[in-house]
Amino acid sequence: MTQVNNIIKDNYNMMLLNDYLKKSVKDAGFSNVDISKTPTGTRITLFVTRPGIVIGRKGVGIRELTEILEKQFGLKNPQISVEEVKKPELSPSVMCNRMAAHIERGTAFRRATFWTLQQIMESGAMGVQITISGKLRGDRSAFEKHTQGILPRAGEHAKNIVDEDVVHVKTPMGLIGIRIRIAQKDKVVSEFKLNKLKVETEAEKVKTETEQIETEAEKVKTETEQIETEAEKVKTETEQIQIDSEKIKKIETMEEEEAELK
Repeated sequence: MTQVNNIIKDNYNMMLLNDYLKKSVKDAGFSNVDISKTPTGTRITLFVTRPGIVIGRKGVGIRELTEILEKQFGLKNPQISVEEVKKPELSPSVMCNRMAAHIERGTAFRRATFWTLQQIMESGAMGVQITISGKLRGDRSAFEKHTQGILPRAGEHAKNIVDEDVVHVKTPMGLIGIRIRIAQKDKVVSEFKLNKLKVETEAEKVKTETEQIETEAEKVKTETEQIETEAEKVKTETEQIQIDSEKIKKIETMEEEEAELK
């Protein structure tokens, strides 16, 4: 029972830590965090769009964050590293925060939704789904769901390639929730083909002298056939060029006739 309680306590602390990092590193474009416990301490990797804000001048920001994590969350010897997100538009956390910031500044929720959809798809996403719910227009709560591209909904395929995040925004009308799900092209496992193996017996490998003579004669024959086919190919290409030139002439005459009618 004590092991179960320890697991629940660790998961709860990790949830609180994740929420704290989302708020404290929000200005740096927080994407996600990777936390792993090692014998020497706790390794924390922050993925942000602007690492310089987290590090601070001469590493002041990292040192302050390390002290807070050690004192408030009880992490032993926290080792923080910061990595830059190469494509922020493909991170659900970053896009949730950006969309929330637009709504907080007074942008219409539907305009912010379509802008976010466009930004994500132009960055190379396979698909995206944005769900916005809450007090959108008045006192009654409502929700809207906008989808673009290909987005797996369930199964192992969806677990592997779909990332999602949720954020809440306070507006004068009430609380609004934003959920963004993004399907990543890079995580798609490419299909493969199983080529049949050719098993050659020793009898097939060994060739007699007569067979070698026949193969040499066939080589000469194939070389002559190749020369003939090349000549035929040139003929067919010239015919194709003539057909194309006739089509071009027809198009030009049609354009000239349209110009005369105008």
